[in-house]
Amino acid sequence: MEKIQNKDFIEIDYTGRLEDGTIFDTTKEKAADDAKIPHNHNNLKPAIICVGEKQLLPGLDKGLEGQEVGKEFLLTLQPEDAFGKRDVKNVEMMPLSVFKEHKMQPRPGLQFDADGRRGVITKVAGGRVIVNFNHPLAGKTVVYTCTINKKITDIKEQIESFLSTTLRIGREHMVASITEGKANVELPLQLPPQFTGALTEKLKELTKVDVEFKVKVNN
Repeated sequence: MEKIQNKDFIEIDYTGRLEDGTIFDTTKEKAADDAKIPHNHNNLKPAIICVGEKQLLPGLDKGLEGQEVGKEFLLTLQPEDAFGKRDVKNVEMMPLSVFKEHKMQPRPGLQFDADGRRGVITKVAGGRVIVNFNHPLAGKTVVYTCTINKKITDIKEQIESFLSTTLRIGREHMVASITEGKANVELPLQLPPQFTGALTEKLKELTKVDVEFKVKVNN
């Protein structure tokens, strides 16, 4: 039976649950519907990732090595291998004036973004607001049910899926072609030179193919 190794590209289905069975994440439409998780039907599909490239939770990524293609398996992740331990340093007291500057009326349960961090307001009292910037699942043990559907060996699909995950761009917005061992990729945006260099080196390492980026021209 074919087993997964580090740096393999794979297509995987998974469903993440809390210890009480509550589903919080899934690639499967039926599981999302059963859990009454709002979703776009077009977005629920198997994920394509490169094992060992930190495209999944640390414990989930590590647990894929040695698994068999086509066989369902369970992975139980402790907080440090999932969404992290709950850190009291991430619970902050902020003055009410900060929220007035954002034209917000703070109340418990409301989400708040500050300097790229997203938190949840837990208490409002005496001109002070307490915001918890821990991940909502921090401190939780989670269980993933997974099935690796297949290995992805097509280089074009490897490159497109890696770029889609890394750049958060849908594959439909890029065009990749492979000619004589070289890949040409058209993207809808111009990447910074330093980032382009690092990305080119990483793709060369993973796919053994030289990659050249161009800005996609809309006709």
